[in-house]
Amino acid sequence: MLKFILTACFIGLFLIFSIPLLLLEWILGKTNQEWKDKSSLAIVNWAFRVCLFLSGVKLTVLGEENIPKDEAVLYVGNHRSYFDVLLTYVRVPRPCGYVAKKEMLRYPLLSHWMKNLHCQFLDRDNLKEGVKTILSSIETVKSGISICIFPEGTRNKVNDTFLPFHQGSFKIAEKSGCAIIPISINNAAAIFEDHFPKIKKAHVVIEYGKPIRMTTMEKEEKKVIADLTLQEIKTMYEKNKALVTFY
Repeated sequence: MLKFILTACFIGLFLIFSIPLLLLEWILGKTNQEWKDKSSLAIVNWAFRVCLFLSGVKLTVLGEENIPKDEAVLYVGNHRSYFDVLLTYVRVPRPCGYVAKKEMLRYPLLSHWMKNLHCQFLDRDNLKEGVKTILSSIETVKSGISICIFPEGTRNKVNDTFLPFHQGSFKIAEKSGCAIIPISINNAAAIFEDHFPKIKKAHVVIEYGKPIRMTTMEKEEKKVIADLTLQEIKTMYEKNKALVTFY
């Protein structure tokens, strides 16, 4: 339980002591939004790295050369753990927002930082509001901010399995013209979910696949883009299972 206590205490202290930073970030955003985006990225990146250190996570990353550094992209990954966000966010080369459930808005300070990072909040029970979130994400990508989404729609609770990817998630790439970067995440649930409420030392393997561009696809391919991306992630996932070290 020591890792859980240390990580929880750090998160709580960070949120409390970051209140002045939130004010400074708000002021900065009034004068230079680009600087605010970069500083918010750096601050949260540092906080997430500390959380991963306190949790004892060993991270192996493959395929980072596949991520374009000079354009916004749509990251698409499998989802087994709350730590998926921390694990992937510390690797992004440019500002990036995540599509999160609207319930995250309940948490003060945390939701403020999420808004600073251009996160989008999805109401999974309201189709009309869901469409608005997708449209907002499209505009965010067009403005130069990447978006990360987990198209399974929720955390999958069964190891080595995948829930179907929602086709609507890929409208962000189709309408913005950005590249899709598939992300395979192996063994993230071993940090926390597999033995809740304990946090344990774990080895996680992440691989970024080659960019998928819907702008070069035929109409029929676009109709099955969710399945094509899921298959790419499954292939990487199965390959990387052999790389995971168990403690």
